[in-house]
Amino acid sequence: MTSFDICFRLRKVLGTRKIGHTGTLDPNATGLMIVLSDKDTKANQFLVSDSKEYIAECLIGSSSDTLDIDGSIVEEKEETMPDRNDIDNALKSFLGDSMQLPPMTSAIKVDGKKLYEYQREGKTVELEPRPVNVSEIELLNVNERTFSFRCKVSSGTYIRVLLQDILKKLNIIGTLKELRRTSINEINVDQADKFEDVLQGIYHVHDLHELLIKRYPEIEVENTFDFINGKRVKLECNYDEVLISHEGKCVTIYAKENNYYVSK
Repeated sequence: MTSFDICFRLRKVLGTRKIGHTGTLDPNATGLMIVLSDKDTKANQFLVSDSKEYIAECLIGSSSDTLDIDGSIVEEKEETMPDRNDIDNALKSFLGDSMQLPPMTSAIKVDGKKLYEYQREGKTVELEPRPVNVSEIELLNVNERTFSFRCKVSSGTYIRVLLQDILKKLNIIGTLKELRRTSINEINVDQADKFEDVLQGIYHVHDLHELLIKRYPEIEVENTFDFINGKRVKLECNYDEVLISHEGKCVTIYAKENNYYVSK
């Protein structure tokens, strides 16, 4: 099921046509997805994540054209699982900043067309590597044919590509078997409702204010007129960005520009 499929079905459950999400989840992946509805869809830009956490499982001995088990096998080889310490050292070598080449299976657009559309047509596109960051990474389990790890990465990092780079360092071949997104910024999958329950009408609607105060320092104002109309204002604070609220409700996000704050 794609992220689009999920939003399509939620329109019927929530009785609205206005549905959006803060980041695509691959069809073969599980885990957290943040969905916005009605007027809260306007806040999408303020909830786009800086970091995401994943748990990934790798199957060694085969590789595919999509870098995961859903693709067509392009190579198979008898492989011996490396020593746990070797895997751990390989993982930790990717901590910090690096450059990553997006996979052809991604939805990145080139000349108005998504990369996976080029791939389906058998075409290749010259791609530029993009900066990514791995802030946390740890080995979880090692078995005869699989190993799993947890990682916290910057937005835009492709775990399947990260895995391939790890496998190259280990000098073995493999593919992504399972992927689960466990957090987006400060929001954890444990706070989420199960999709099956949501389809039955059992769900919790989180207040937008509840989510935004986890990301932005808050300033409560008595008069909202200037902020609703996007006027430049002076505020007695020194934050780069602030959440403007009134009576516990979100009004807008303002960003510092010289000596003033302006609508973001």
